[in-house]
Formats: sequence, structure tokens, C-alpha cells
Amino acid sequence: MEFKTFVFYFFSAILVFAGLRVITSRNPVHAALFLVLAFFSAAGVWMLLQAEFLAIALILIYVGAVMVLFLFVVMLLDINLDRLREGFWSYLPLGSIIALLMVAEMGLVLGGNYLGLLESNVPQATAEVSNVQAIARLIFTEYVYPFELASVILLVGIIAAVALTQREKRKNKAVSPSQQVFVKAKDRVRVLQMPAAKRD
Repeated sequence: MEFKTFVFYFFSAILVFAGLRVITSRNPVHAALFLVLAFFSAAGVWMLLQAEFLAIALILIYVGAVMVLFLFVVMLLDINLDRLREGFWSYLPLGSIIALLMVAEMGLVLGGNYLGLLESNVPQATAEVSNVQAIARLIFTEYVYPFELASVILLVGIIAAVALTQREKRKNKAVSPSQQVFVKAKDRVRVLQMPAAKRD
């Protein structure tokens, strides 16, 4: 078995396992950690295909954004943060295992490239066009309708998230200036006379 094939199957196995754990894990923190691992493994597969732009975009956007998304979910669901912080150290073993797997994946890709075990010349569509230009041309020509549909779906998701946070009617603290003009001091301030309390 070639080294590149071994690395591909290694990444694919981790990706399938992490994807299954995302949907089967009952703990939201564990699910988010497995989702990060799945994105990282998918980025490794993109690196094997020499699609560096997609790999870096997957790591920067999705791996970075999923933690922000998780924080928003925690805030929207009104989870007790003190109770969540109490079990912080219980997530350390799983987080350490996922971090070690990520380091192993990076070592396989970077070490394979450095030692020349991976293919260095994958045939490209055209030699003078970079990956970014080829992807942009495909997105905005052949796949413009799915691209626009994805943007509409994301917009609907944003509106739904805002609507869910505004479900309860909040009290309006705005003050009407016309009501303030006609206020009299005797209506607002009342002086009470109370008998002095004596200690026994």
C-alpha cells in the first residue's frame, strides 16, 4: 500500500468516526469537539488533493467558526454556565485525544510532503490558473444557483436565530417627553412620616 493511500484511509476513517460521534453524542461539548475533528480530517483530505485553498478555508472558517457557533448556542439555550464550568476538567481526556489526532494528521501530511512520499505533481486543469481562480470561476459560472441558494438558506438561518432570541416581549424602557412635561412633583414624590422606633 502506498503512503498516500494509507494517509487517505487514515483521514477517512477518522472523518467517518467523528461524523458519527457528532450525531450520536449526547453531550453538546463532545459533539462540538468531534465536529472540529471531522472538519480537520476533511481538510487533510483536501491537502492530499493539493487543494490548499479549500483546506485552509475549511480550517480557518469552519474550525474557527464552530466554536463561536457553539458559544452562541450555549447563550441562546440559556445553559447554566457555572454548572458547565464545574465539569470542565472532565472534557480534558477527550480534548487531548482529539488534539493528538490532529497533530498526527498534520505530521502525516507535512512529513509525507517533506520526505517526498506524497505525489508532488497532481495534474491541474491549466498550469497558469491557480486553485483560487479555478474555484471562483466555477462558483460564479456553473454553480451560481447553488451558491445563491446556500446564501439564502444562511440568511433564513440568521433571521430564525434572531427571531428565537426575541420570542419574549421585553419591557420598553423608552420615556415619552410629552408625559415628562406634565409631571408634577407632588405626583412623584411623597413624604412619609413614620414614628421613631424605640429599642427596648
